[in-house]
Amino acid sequence: MEHQTHLGDGGAGDGTPGTVRPGGRTAKVRAAVLAATEDALADAGFHALNMDHIAVSAGVGKTTVYRRWGSPVGLVADLLRDMADRSLPASDTGSLAGDLRANAALVRHTLTDPRMGAVFRAVIAAAACDEECAAALHGFYEARLEEWAPVVERAAARGEVPAATDGLELLRAVSAPLYYRFMVTREPLAAEDAERAVAAALAAAGAGVFTRR
Repeated sequence: MEHQTHLGDGGAGDGTPGTVRPGGRTAKVRAAVLAATEDALADAGFHALNMDHIAVSAGVGKTTVYRRWGSPVGLVADLLRDMADRSLPASDTGSLAGDLRANAALVRHTLTDPRMGAVFRAVIAAAACDEECAAALHGFYEARLEEWAPVVERAAARGEVPAATDGLELLRAVSAPLYYRFMVTREPLAAEDAERAVAAALAAAGAGVFTRR
């Protein structure tokens, strides 16, 4: 769904990047490598991602980068985990409409940001042809959807939507039109596009379209 942070080495412990978040030098190494990865994705895309160049840019030994991340896909997967961990929490405006508008605005802000828009475009393109990258991207969006799902649960408790409304599907309906414009038709994303997506999702939710059966 969205990301609005900067990145900060997981790689101790069981050797899986991102599964452990120790402090000290290990964390600094991870932060430097992921920042260099983000820079490289923004500048030239996934297919230009080079492990040796990342090591040089991060000021880290090449053997460290290869040992901890293994491949460009490993770098992207850990970057996505870090982005999910550091993304902004869900809003709680007191109304479903307000919360969905906040969600749509965050998605739009991320995708129209020159740096982060380029990063997401590179990662989504890579996921289209690499299963490991696709799995990492799925994990990122799953984490963000689960973070925001409580806004729909609260709305159901207030009687704004049917009690059995599927929050994940409702949230997907908000962001899907924005990603379509961003990745498929390559159209500008205006504030009215975000508002239209929210209005359509709210109307569908009120009609029971997202009710679990």
